[in-house]
Amino acid sequence: MDALSHVLSLLNVESAAPSRFEVGGPWALRFPGGYRHAKFGVVLTGSCWISPQDAEPAQLRQGDCWMVTSGGPYVMSSDLATRAVDAVPVFLAAESLDCVRYGDADVDTVLVGGALTFDDGNARLLLDVLPPLVHVPASSDQAEALHMAMRLLNQETAAPSLGSAFMTDRIVHMVFVQALRTYAATMAADGGSPGGWLSALLDPQIGGALRLMHEDAARKWTVGDLATSVGMSRSTFAEKFKTAVGATPLDYLMRWRMHAAGRELRDTDRTVHAIAGNWGYGSESSFSNAFKRVMGASPRTYRRRDASRSSVSGSPYHS
Repeated sequence: MDALSHVLSLLNVESAAPSRFEVGGPWALRFPGGYRHAKFGVVLTGSCWISPQDAEPAQLRQGDCWMVTSGGPYVMSSDLATRAVDAVPVFLAAESLDCVRYGDADVDTVLVGGALTFDDGNARLLLDVLPPLVHVPASSDQAEALHMAMRLLNQETAAPSLGSAFMTDRIVHMVFVQALRTYAATMAADGGSPGGWLSALLDPQIGGALRLMHEDAARKWTVGDLATSVGMSRSTFAEKFKTAVGATPLDYLMRWRMHAAGRELRDTDRTVHAIAGNWGYGSESSFSNAFKRVMGASPRTYRRRDASRSSVSGSPYHS
């Protein structure tokens, strides 16, 4: 499994049922912040603007997709001059969230959008390397693969049929992964740093080292071992890795191990000692120290805290 697939497997990506949004004339809607991880959308026809609170406005054209990751509010609009109104009442008043209509009767823009949620314990693995707004233009060299998915998304949301909810969910996941690929390629072409490990995956040497670490995370890697494996000197590799990824090789490896170990703590009843050994730690104390440094709590506290959250969220009285 490649490094991006490894991270996505820990994220446990889920998408809320997306809404189709058909609009015409001048319009502007303000969407509230407070969403857990990310909002996404694709422009099926027409064009519009997106203006996140924490990023510069971007014009979206037919075939573009976007994702906001800051958790803050944002405005979708036909232009930057129209005054925005609250989007929540508009969607609440709609006959069905499957298709929301707004503005003039003559529809000139059609969007599909919704929310993406990740495993809370591991969400930062991805969100920390993404900007507040990810914009993937249809004109991008790497965006061609999105077009077929968007045509399917348009078909499934315009005329829902048997299994449409299942189909739409899978298409959204395809669009999400392809958007990440396109963003990574764009950042890699621009020098790599803004995309962190995501864009570094496309570098033949640094990406090769990342793949080795993900494929055998329990191995007692040294910087020298990794450098040799990708045909670089130790010093050159260490410098290039930190520039591209934003962390030293061993710090990155430790962070990856601890997030993977955290998933084991939540999803299994294996002992802390067994999990420590599974991720290359000879002693439980050294593992616990590393885990607390990365995850902010000892393994046992982390496990108890997650069990408590699960118990509350599973209660019929939890809102």
